[in-house]
Amino acid sequence: MTAAIGNSSLFYHAPSEFDSSSGKLGLPACNCKAKSLGFNITGTFKVDISFLGHIKATETSRTSHINGKAGSFQQPGYNSKDERTADDCRGFSGKSIPQICTNGNSANIVWHKCSVEKSDREKLLQQRGCVIWITGLSGSGKSTVACALSYGLHARGKLTYILDGDNVRHGLNRDLSFAAEDRAENIRRIGEVAKLLADAGVICIASLISPYRKERDACRALLPEGDFIEVFMDVPLHVCEARDPKGLYKLARAGKIKGFTGLDDPYEPPLKSEIVLRQNQGLCDSPNDLADVVISYLDAEGYLKA
Repeated sequence: MTAAIGNSSLFYHAPSEFDSSSGKLGLPACNCKAKSLGFNITGTFKVDISFLGHIKATETSRTSHINGKAGSFQQPGYNSKDERTADDCRGFSGKSIPQICTNGNSANIVWHKCSVEKSDREKLLQQRGCVIWITGLSGSGKSTVACALSYGLHARGKLTYILDGDNVRHGLNRDLSFAAEDRAENIRRIGEVAKLLADAGVICIASLISPYRKERDACRALLPEGDFIEVFMDVPLHVCEARDPKGLYKLARAGKIKGFTGLDDPYEPPLKSEIVLRQNQGLCDSPNDLADVVISYLDAEGYLKA
């Protein structure tokens, strides 16, 4: 194949016959001429297809002739001093040896790093990816505040996503019960998903009882320091039970629900949460007022800008 550019030209010679012994099919030779953007191209080319499941490009020779002088031709980005391997193809060098590890029950796994990182996504979104973990008793207002917070941030042009404890059990965690070990796994999974969303640059709002400090601290440990913001809904049990928006306290008192947090199962309040939302002199602030407290914190700490 010949490509002429001004006084310069490139010559390529491709295989011209069908090789029945190798199982490759050569398409009929095509002589063509084309003009596009000042290029005059004439030549003969073929496509080889392997029936063994591998596509292999072959070249009998590659020579460049520029102003009448011959020289070797290289693809952009290829260093002739480097050793080419079987896998070398536009960045797929196959020469580096990845670090293979075992994590949990997963063996022979490798972390693949991408050139687009969290900081790049944060610049695109003009915000800092983080996890706002809202914890408290059932009926303390976690889900309501989470929605008000998401709405307030959305109005500021910020991207959020809510991981609500009940909602996640409709899909991802529908295989889990409320037994102690399943509750721990429920929180672990939500923590891992929240981590991914924060890495994507999203402000993730996780809203669930998460009664034990150990499990909340484990979720905090998944993220870089500062990316986990614990919000404690400090609402007394008698207030939550009086609200009882889902009727769960009534069922628990009647013995129809066992292991209910706050009654026959403990709740461990945070000791060092970043934000505590309390009742104001016995009166409940509105969800929007409570959400504004969190937004003010995010603004002051620089989460609402890249």
